[in-house]
Amino acid sequence: MDLLLSIGDLIELPSHGDGNGRQIYLAPPSYVEKAPGQYLLLGVRPNGAPLVDETLGAEVLHEGHTRFLELGNESARARLQAAHLHEITRAQWLKRPGVEHATKVVTRMRQRLDGAGESGQIADLKIIDPEASVLYYRGRWRPIVSGDSGDFVARRPQAYGADLWCFVRVEHGVPRALVDLPADDVTATGCDEAWHTQAAIDALRGTPQVMHVHLAPGRADDLRLDLFSPVPGWAQRYLELVGTLVPLARGALVSYRVPMSAIDDVSVFFTDMLWMHVNVEGGVA
Repeated sequence: MDLLLSIGDLIELPSHGDGNGRQIYLAPPSYVEKAPGQYLLLGVRPNGAPLVDETLGAEVLHEGHTRFLELGNESARARLQAAHLHEITRAQWLKRPGVEHATKVVTRMRQRLDGAGESGQIADLKIIDPEASVLYYRGRWRPIVSGDSGDFVARRPQAYGADLWCFVRVEHGVPRALVDLPADDVTATGCDEAWHTQAAIDALRGTPQVMHVHLAPGRADDLRLDLFSPVPGWAQRYLELVGTLVPLARGALVSYRVPMSAIDDVSVFFTDMLWMHVNVEGGVA
């Protein structure tokens, strides 16, 4: 489900009514150009109908959770339009925020806490420990203790559904103010804002999140990227365009295979957007 949401086959949006819940919808049949002549297919047709049929004259290829077509460049868009597929530009699909300094991201979130009212006690609140290793994401989560003071990315339980993402101010182990996420963009998911904020916090502490780059076994022209922290949906969509999800490397949270020719662009993207330290086997990008 998470992969289908990240790729865009399903869409998560705020529900109607009180605005507190979120609902999942089928994305309309669409495509985005992955590379010249290669088109990523997105969306779902009702009642299990195929996204494209034999009239398009091309076989749908499957790689992991993604589907794509390989067509000649000259008539590809006309053929895709005739198949009732809506074109999504790369910029529209990525929906990436602008490049910002990590300080600006954290300051904006802290200003939201400054304007929040007293939160009161919050049962079973868990925070990401900024002092814990960025190489082990699951191990960073823990309950609040009496010595905690500061602003933290956190999750709090609700009566029904998954725990809510939030940003919380703690003084001597007591929550003082809380902002539920998403706070900046209601169409975004709470985890996207949380992971973006945590990446900024880690960078400002001098312990940026890390990407390891290795030679892909058995593939002379490919590299394997290992990530140890989850990334926002727009960063994952970027990886879907340039690479392919592969089985996890030991210790990694997620791994992708990308062409060696793309590594410079990938390194720039993750250092600019998430302030990552990109460690390339044999050197640093």
